Amino acid sequence: MSLNDDPKYQPGVPGTHEDVGDDIIISPDTRRENRIPPGQFRTRKWPVLHYGSVPHIGLAEWRLDILGLVEQHLSFNWEEFQALPRVKVFSDFHCVTQWSRLGNVWEGVSVRELMDRVGIRPEAKFVIPMGYDRGWTTNLPLSDFLQEDVLLADTHDGEPIDADHGGPVRLMVPQLYAWKSAKWIKSLELTSEDRPGYWERGGYHHHGDPWTEERFSG
Repeated sequence: MSLNDDPKYQPGVPGTHEDVGDDIIISPDTRRENRIPPGQFRTRKWPVLHYGSVPHIGLAEWRLDILGLVEQHLSFNWEEFQALPRVKVFSDFHCVTQWSRLGNVWEGVSVRELMDRVGIRPEAKFVIPMGYDRGWTTNLPLSDFLQEDVLLADTHDGEPIDADHGGPVRLMVPQLYAWKSAKWIKSLELTSEDRPGYWERGGYHHHGDPWTEERFSG
């Protein structure tokens, strides 16, 4: 059961990091006294927002490629991805369109685990996640990407992530606005230079910190 739906939590009172098990990574922002960033409101639902049509990727066809400035390029099919060590993360989720969903539990593979396997070259400074939706991309500094609470998630609140919400696997970067948590993840490319993605080229902020309202560039 989602912490947002559990009847023991009263309206307006989110589940806290103290309510989850010791085996779960706690996103730092969930320890704040006020967990709703400026300009946001809380929802208990999980709205569906995306650009274009929803790709439906069969598990037999799904692959994750890690390339660019790494010591070795690696590619994982579904079975290989599922065999990797898994983590759970308790975090909040903030959409740039001003809604926040508190108290989510994500499960999947830590990006630190993946980066340890490929090896990051010293000149790498950014990562460019790409989705299956017609090559959609976003951009992240490695310093944000390598936070402990960042993962490639395939379950949310104990259920597989459906296609509308970015399944079978989506990136989850809890400390930035949700568009940085690329849906339908296909590849991760490490680069030496920043390379703004679809929304960033359209005027969204290159970084996306919800606590300082980095919604739009300029």
